[in-house]
Amino acid sequence: MKAVLIAPRKYVQGPGVLGEIGEMVKALAAKPLVLWDDKVKGIVGQTVLDSLAAADLEAFDVHFEGDSTKAEAERVAKIAADGGADVAIGVGGGKTLDTAKAAAHQAGIKMITVPTIASNDSPTSSYTVWYDEEGNCTGFESWGRNPDLVLVDTCVIAAGPVEAFVAGMGDALGTWVEADACYKTRAGNLAGGSATMAAMAIARLCYDVLMEHGIEARRAVERSIVTPSVEKVVEANVLLSGLGFESGGVATAHMIANCLPSFPECHHLMHGHEVGFGVISQMCLDDEISTAERNAIVDFEIAVGLPVTFADLGLAGVERGRLQGIGDICGGEGSLCANHPFDVTPDSIIDAMIAADALGTERKALAQ
Repeated sequence: MKAVLIAPRKYVQGPGVLGEIGEMVKALAAKPLVLWDDKVKGIVGQTVLDSLAAADLEAFDVHFEGDSTKAEAERVAKIAADGGADVAIGVGGGKTLDTAKAAAHQAGIKMITVPTIASNDSPTSSYTVWYDEEGNCTGFESWGRNPDLVLVDTCVIAAGPVEAFVAGMGDALGTWVEADACYKTRAGNLAGGSATMAAMAIARLCYDVLMEHGIEARRAVERSIVTPSVEKVVEANVLLSGLGFESGGVATAHMIANCLPSFPECHHLMHGHEVGFGVISQMCLDDEISTAERNAIVDFEIAVGLPVTFADLGLAGVERGRLQGIGDICGGEGSLCANHPFDVTPDSIIDAMIAADALGTERKALAQ
């Protein structure tokens, strides 16, 4: 199989870089469309619009309706096409960015992502994760190209919700665990080939950065300050995780995470929270993971505040029968769980989730 790595055209990260967005956009396009919700606009709107105006750019200001549905992407694409926009700029969380990417593809224009929280690795990827109007994940789709620019202002990230920052660490934590599983079987990645050495090195670096700097970075974000650890973890959450998952491959952790939104009790969770529990479940499925490594990862998740039990997910006392749907999807035909070097069945997925809950419960008790 051929080896393939894909990446955004340009990645810019640092404190205050959002004030430079005008000149960066001007180098790419002339008629930007900016997609954001009212909350995000209230936080960064003045900075963005002033910078665009200083670069002699007038933006199409479009309100994001709240979920990355296909209908929402089509609506935004039509606005872009009717107005002659030549770049779509998504500003906000992952669903806003995913919608902007989809709209840019449909309108045939360039795409820029500006995450205001480091809650997942959506900003760098070529993918949109689709949801329906009830908030259920319905699948994902690649546009065959990554954003032309990813702009990450770490002052904005550090001032954002701690739970979002923690969710980003959960999403990023799956990067190495899943890429390593895929590499053992030379399974295909999401880029259309097998992982390069570079992708695997990036995925491992992502893991190492989180384990070394994650707790300290959380402590800094709790105080809305930018430290070297914050810079490192933001890069891990957004860039390293984005490149690592897309060019390294994904497996059980993300399959379980993408199923959890089907439970109404989990709708309060962010994607990375769900991946965090998925990582523990995957480790309980894999017979090559050492007890020491498994426990270290669970203890890290507890320390930064990721969910490690059913109760943490909002599923306290969940019965095995309610987990059958997740087991059937993850252990069924076409599942990314097949990327492991062993057979995965519906029952083994359910057993792994129950084992993860038991492990998380035990390690939380020891941490008290």
